[in-house]
Amino acid sequence: MNRPSGPAGARPRGPGVGERVTALLHRDPADSAHPLRADTALAAAAGLLGAAIARADTALRPDPLGWSLLAVAALALLLRRRHPMATLAVVVGCIAPYQLLGNAHMGPMPIAMTALYTVAATGPVRRTAAVGALVVAIAIAGMSVNGVHRAFDVFRTSGWLAAALVFGVAVRNSRAYLAEQRAAAAREGERRLTEERLRIARDLHDLLAHSITLIGVRTAVAAHVLTASPDCLDRAAVAAALDSIADTCREARAELRTTLTVLRADEHGPLPDLAGLADLTRSARAELALNLPDTAVPPAVGAAAYRIVQESLTNAVRHAGPGATTRVSVHGVGAAPGGPGPAGGVSAALRVTVTDDGPGPPAGAAGPGSGAASGFGILGMRERARSVGGTLTAGPLPHGGFQVTADLPLDPRPPEAAP
Repeated sequence: MNRPSGPAGARPRGPGVGERVTALLHRDPADSAHPLRADTALAAAAGLLGAAIARADTALRPDPLGWSLLAVAALALLLRRRHPMATLAVVVGCIAPYQLLGNAHMGPMPIAMTALYTVAATGPVRRTAAVGALVVAIAIAGMSVNGVHRAFDVFRTSGWLAAALVFGVAVRNSRAYLAEQRAAAAREGERRLTEERLRIARDLHDLLAHSITLIGVRTAVAAHVLTASPDCLDRAAVAAALDSIADTCREARAELRTTLTVLRADEHGPLPDLAGLADLTRSARAELALNLPDTAVPPAVGAAAYRIVQESLTNAVRHAGPGATTRVSVHGVGAAPGGPGPAGGVSAALRVTVTDDGPGPPAGAAGPGSGAASGFGILGMRERARSVGGTLTAGPLPHGGFQVTADLPLDPRPPEAAP
């Protein structure tokens, strides 16, 4: 058994100081749990650091007025989160006379840098550049008027102020980038959730619509046998109809269990494929012509073909009428050398065709290629074909009947690549 390295009983190490500082800088200021407490601590730290720097300069140690101006500038940082520009104005208004009185020029630097950083991290770049240039100009003018400070000190102070501005802009850009990444991740999660809901809806629709339609037809047959000639009841026919209903219920329950197992799993489990087309068409009393290509049919393509045939047979049972004949053809097709393929430029595809010769739905109920005849049936079939990079057309035939044709490429592509 693997054991954690290190001394016995040692607790796992938490995030280091660098990681905490990075997380603090990247966090949106509005997300702070205790903003006033954090600003108070920051103002106290900047004020104490500034006081220590000013006291260390024995030649230009501040007088009582200078200490008062330094304290007021530090207290102004308490409002930096809600009013960054007003805070900067108060800080500049205190530091300007502080510098003109000939006090230690590096003393208020932590306070000024904190105020400038806040403005740069919370505002647009143009405002930051304009405000930064104004503050640096005021600082240079204030340090140069009294003639106490050397040129090197002036440039050093200007460099520190510019560094605070650049750092604030960098933090602002980093926060914006992270917010955009979080928004993109949220949109991607929502898109995946929507796709999963559509997939669940298609699976349940394909499963339940087909089974319920067959149960309804066979129940109608049993009811007809019971009411047509009650004196000479054909018990064998009634028993056969009820047995077929029971078989359909068992099949639906088994397929529903399989579908729910797939939906609960992390990966897609086995779905019905082309091997089940014979039983499917036999249960719907349809004719099947199966001529598979020599190449292997990918599982996703086989499952899509199965579901398309299942939905098409369900629609045929509903709308074609009792005397209609339904034919199912599944065969491979290829593209001419150098020419476009049957499914938008692919070299080989599986063509699924379901045709019936019934009268179809009432006039105006569905146009060519629409999905009104079966609710979401044709729309779901199109999504099935598109999920493997194929195409599907559906519509009435010129001389009566209805036909569904799907071309499913044998090298399935993502939906974005489908035409």
